[in-house]
Amino acid sequence: MKWIARPEYLDFLQRFRGRDLIKVVSGVRRCGKSTLFLLYRQWLLQHGVSSEQIITINFEDLAFESLCDYRALYQYITSRMLPDKMNYIFLDEIQHVPSFEKVVDSLFIKENADVYITGSNAYFMSGDLATLLTGRYVELKMLPLSFSEFCQGLEGNLTLPAKYNAYIRNSSFPYALQFQDTPEAVEEYLSGIYNTILIKDTLRRMGSSDTMLMESLMKYLAANIGSLISPNKIANSLTSMGRKVDNKTIERYLQGLKDSLLIYQADRYDIRGKQLLKINAKYYLVDPAFRRLLIQDNGRDTGHILENVVYLELLRRGGKVYVGQLPKGEIDFVVERPGTREYYQVAESTLQPEVLDRELKPLKAIRDQYPKYLLTLDEIAPEANYDGIQKKNVLQWLLHTNG
Repeated sequence: MKWIARPEYLDFLQRFRGRDLIKVVSGVRRCGKSTLFLLYRQWLLQHGVSSEQIITINFEDLAFESLCDYRALYQYITSRMLPDKMNYIFLDEIQHVPSFEKVVDSLFIKENADVYITGSNAYFMSGDLATLLTGRYVELKMLPLSFSEFCQGLEGNLTLPAKYNAYIRNSSFPYALQFQDTPEAVEEYLSGIYNTILIKDTLRRMGSSDTMLMESLMKYLAANIGSLISPNKIANSLTSMGRKVDNKTIERYLQGLKDSLLIYQADRYDIRGKQLLKINAKYYLVDPAFRRLLIQDNGRDTGHILENVVYLELLRRGGKVYVGQLPKGEIDFVVERPGTREYYQVAESTLQPEVLDRELKPLKAIRDQYPKYLLTLDEIAPEANYDGIQKKNVLQWLLHTNG
């Protein structure tokens, strides 16, 4: 299997090596966390660390099932630590260990322990973990492959648009690259990931067995990517389709899907009032290929799929991503970073003058001097500048992390 270079993630681990902090890597199942640890361990071995200094445990491996007891885990690790050298300890999918924080805390206070942990559940990783390990950890939030990373793993001499079509069709999960020429295998692989996350990471943790409701909700979200919706609107829509449910239940199930990292919520941001709006939000899938799996649309609504891809890329590049709200109009994405802000409009094409005017109008209504971008799939006149608004070809933008 060909490993995809993910230098930004690897750099994070290298940068915090030996620091007096617990290194946490969170992300959806199968996004590449274990492979990242493998690549990092190889890097350590190449930089003077011996194999005896490395302790690795993956709690989804039955060979380590007995170590899901925190006392047994602590005994196992400490009995293998070298007393006079730094020990690099990797605990993969540690959410399977009740009271794991007792082990991590005890290792943290040792001067010769450098601890790295992963988990696939956002509630555990950002909720409980923040309480359990306050001020003692740094977190790397992983996503499946970016478009740029995906292109590294593609074989054959494909055009850039063909690579993009493969990306949204064949999935951004790293292992799916092995099936790029067999669509049936991709669908089977994606179905396996989806069902595992839905049942093990969502319904089971919620203590629910209503698979049909969760499936209905996921299909509704997949069909309405990039649309402003509310729990009440979802409840009314599902009820009208014969699935009677109230908005409180929908809120609970939405939170479960967000916690399992299957979906992301983009809240609305009032650009003029500089505040978050509580009503309505947009939802995006962790992998755009899930949309085709769930609703079998055969590639329709490509504009919203593109929007989904751009949203995930903005998350990768850091900052908080919102939907911008103006008195008249909407900005697809507002990205907030310390001391700066960026605005993005996303469209398949703006070659028709009326479409271009429509997309530029909200950006022109913003009076500040922060960067404004219009991202399209246009190959004719792919770049332009409209009074400071930069039009860019979105595929080229996706390939270059510096924008």
